[in-house]
Amino acid sequence: MSHQSSLFDSYSIRRVRPAKNKIGTSAKHDSAISHVLGTATYVDDILKPQGTFHLAVGKSKHAHARVLSMDLDAVKAADGVVDVLSFKDLPAKTDIGAVFDGEPLMVDEITEYVGQTLFAVVATSHRAAKQAVLKAVVEYEALPAVLSIEEALEQEYFVRPTHTMQRGDAETALENAPVRIKGHIHMLGQEHFYLEGQVAYVMPCDDGGLEVYTSSQHPSEVQQLVAEVVDLPFHAVNTVVRRMGGGFGGKETQAAAWACLCGIVAKRHNVPVSMRLDRQDDMVVTGKRHEFANRYEVGVNASGQVLGVDIQLAGLCGYAPDLSDAIVDRAMFHCDNGYYYPDAHVAGHRCKTHTVSNTAFRGFGGPQGLLTAEYMMDDIAYTLGKDPLQVRLANLYQNGQSTHYGQPIEHFDLATIINTLAEDCDYESRRQQIIAANQQAEAEGSDKRLGIALTPVKFGISFTVQTLNQGGALVHIYTDGSIHLNHGGTEMGQGLYIKIAQIVANEFDVDLDTVKVSATRTDKVPNTSPTAASSGTDINGKAAQNACITIKTRIIEFAAAHFDVAQEDIRFERNHVYIGDKEEFTFAEMVLLAYQHRISLSSTGYYKTPKIFYDRSKAWGRPFFYFALGASCSEVEIDTLTGEYKVLRCDILHDVGQSINPAIDIGQIEGGFMQGMGWLTTEELTWDKTGKLASNAAANYKIPTAHDLPKQWSVNLFDRKNEEQTIYNSKAVGEPPLMLAASVWCAINNAVASLGDYKKNPELTMPATPEAVLKAVMRMQGAPWEIATSVNVEAIDSLLNNNSNNSNDGIDDDKVKPQQVPHARDINPPEVEGQQVDDQPDAVENPNVSTARGPAHSE
Repeated sequence: MSHQSSLFDSYSIRRVRPAKNKIGTSAKHDSAISHVLGTATYVDDILKPQGTFHLAVGKSKHAHARVLSMDLDAVKAADGVVDVLSFKDLPAKTDIGAVFDGEPLMVDEITEYVGQTLFAVVATSHRAAKQAVLKAVVEYEALPAVLSIEEALEQEYFVRPTHTMQRGDAETALENAPVRIKGHIHMLGQEHFYLEGQVAYVMPCDDGGLEVYTSSQHPSEVQQLVAEVVDLPFHAVNTVVRRMGGGFGGKETQAAAWACLCGIVAKRHNVPVSMRLDRQDDMVVTGKRHEFANRYEVGVNASGQVLGVDIQLAGLCGYAPDLSDAIVDRAMFHCDNGYYYPDAHVAGHRCKTHTVSNTAFRGFGGPQGLLTAEYMMDDIAYTLGKDPLQVRLANLYQNGQSTHYGQPIEHFDLATIINTLAEDCDYESRRQQIIAANQQAEAEGSDKRLGIALTPVKFGISFTVQTLNQGGALVHIYTDGSIHLNHGGTEMGQGLYIKIAQIVANEFDVDLDTVKVSATRTDKVPNTSPTAASSGTDINGKAAQNACITIKTRIIEFAAAHFDVAQEDIRFERNHVYIGDKEEFTFAEMVLLAYQHRISLSSTGYYKTPKIFYDRSKAWGRPFFYFALGASCSEVEIDTLTGEYKVLRCDILHDVGQSINPAIDIGQIEGGFMQGMGWLTTEELTWDKTGKLASNAAANYKIPTAHDLPKQWSVNLFDRKNEEQTIYNSKAVGEPPLMLAASVWCAINNAVASLGDYKKNPELTMPATPEAVLKAVMRMQGAPWEIATSVNVEAIDSLLNNNSNNSNDGIDDDKVKPQQVPHARDINPPEVEGQQVDDQPDAVENPNVSTARGPAHSE
């Protein structure tokens, strides 16, 4: 008999109960305990052998300049420095652009953003490498820099050509519309702010290959790029990703550069090489969510129904294409949100600026398109004096219609979701109470105003690049009945591993703890797609299911022949296999029997998403397999005197189809909502006039905290299975919830609109920081934002001169650096009565560390 681990329940127990933690149950995250204990191993936790080299990079100080010279002699002579590499030392391919060329690993001659890599320092420690970098002397010739969307549009300066989508005759529809409304909305980008920064560790192998440990959402891309920069075939590089401490899109393409640098040095010196970016460096040198400046003109009838739209979306892409083509495309796909545009013209511009190349971020352009639609709905409602929710409902898609890019609308339950949520959260009566409360506040001279908004989400699920919609998996069953699973998806805290494990357990009807998921590796599942586009469970779950079906079919065919029964009489139930009414085997016994009769217990699985196609030359097709839907209702209170606000209540109803793991799904909804709320309220990216990132640390870039959570918060799942044949009829849940936060922004907008009796759409920007809210309030009240006061020109000039000799330097708005303040003279305080020594001096000399626990390096 095969070995039975004491970690599992005995089969006598398993026989009389259902299998534990299959699909539909709220199994805990597979690393939940190690996360809480701090024992989960991340890349920088891996024990590294003595002699490991460490890297740091020298960064450009100019947004756009010609590098005239680099004196690196002092860098090479610094303590601990082993080697210094510049562009001329790169051994093979020098460009690591993910889709299009234009992203050199190091600067050759022209630098195109502040923070671009000029050289790399190889040292015996991270600190030594960082200190040596500072000793470089670089001379530049400054070149004109384009730093804003407006400048790029004016100069037609793009990283990729403009793309348009069109249906019908928008121009004629606008001319004939009873009401025409024009508007614009500017939304800033967003820093990923993952807990684990960018990191890589590369070990040379004895066969000349490389083993790459990386915090990347796209192991196959890292494998390929590392191979190309060191001139190796792909099979000689193996990439391993066990987990990431957050990704959010920031590790889809931009994790590759650091692995490539480590790979070059590991190959050059034949030693292990490690590199990690400190938080401030990470924020400066990696891309963010795209900033957008969007304009629209919409024609509507008297009831607020859209007759035609002309929308221009302009994304700030940075210096290189990266994924911007697909990101702006997705913004164009989602500029309708859930609303039908009979005639539409949509243009998307990919603006080039001399800033870091922006990249994927949860939603991938979708939020920037969706928020444009929501702002436009508010504009229509306030212009016509209607309830914004009624305008939204009047414009919702109906089954049988199609989007402005040709996708048919099917199984569209958004009206049901909205009406259910509105009834459950008592939207209409609360809205009337809020209107009355705001009228009373105005009568009493109160500074407080309330706002409420209910907004929908329609988000397309699939990569818009058709090739990427495929997944692979590898399943082994061992003779003790335990199952090993590997697949192409990566775990970044979102719960993908546990969901795929639940799928495998469900296929064999065995306990979840029977299944182990191992680190994602390119030598187990090749040519993987990135874990992105909310498709991780859809494609990898289906691939794992297909592998299980293959093995299960083999066992059934064997058992049917061996026991002379019909195949349909063989059942996998409750950790057992039943052979009709003849025999009953534990799962392990049946697996062992199959092995003894030379039945293969291992299989790959593969899946490709059906139905999807898109002809970009015609801007027409079905780019998405299905739409994820949801709605949220938020209530806020603002202070019209300071612009401060708080979220009083939020109710969410979100469609995840038939949930594989409700707890994981609700966690994703809550996390996505808060991340979206951060983007729309507190997280303000700022650059100075030279192109240098000013919000470059947690001290000056504010992500939401527990204090910002809605005071009353309800999250419910819409209980209806996906009509498309996804894995167990579930729906993706990674990105769509982020856009539920639109209700918070629209509620703030609603509160500001109350100052004009809901007759005018406020000029509120994104993010709606207290300053932005105050500015919108003052404009609504007709007060000038700019305060007329005397300005100390000499003081400001002195600050600018002290800051830099470059006359192009400057400071934005009124953010002036503080001057030195003379402090009082230090005096010796009088002695204070009482004990002045530590109560436990022994604890300081000999601290008790017996309960401390290091990382689980064997994991």
